[in-house]
Amino acid sequence: MIRSIFLIAVLFPLTLHAADVVECNPSGTQIELNVCASNDFATADKQLNDTYQELLKKEEKNVAFIVKLKAAQRAWIAFRDAELDAMFACQNEDAHVCWGSMMPMCYSSYKAKLTRERTKRLQEFIADGQPADECH
Repeated sequence: MIRSIFLIAVLFPLTLHAADVVECNPSGTQIELNVCASNDFATADKQLNDTYQELLKKEEKNVAFIVKLKAAQRAWIAFRDAELDAMFACQNEDAHVCWGSMMPMCYSSYKAKLTRERTKRLQEFIADGQPADECH
């Protein structure tokens, strides 16, 4: 019993450390693929945030637009999260029961896809202005 506790006390921190250093490997294990997908989402999210900040700066004098854009962005985040919930719906509260070890990879990949779509839309605002500008 004491030996088991000793082994757990010694080996458990080593496994935690190993989990902290898992890197993306597109040809690797599922855990490594999950890290790749998570990194991909982080990149897409940074691009979205950079684009959003650029648009806010470009339109800083257009107060009404900024207020509405911020509301639209909050609504988009709610939509994105609801769509992800729908895409990975599961009768069990733990979606991993339905989707297995691929769930983090698939979830992050779809979240990155939605994020890139939103980034593209905001980039159109930067390039072309408000769509309603064409109606004047």
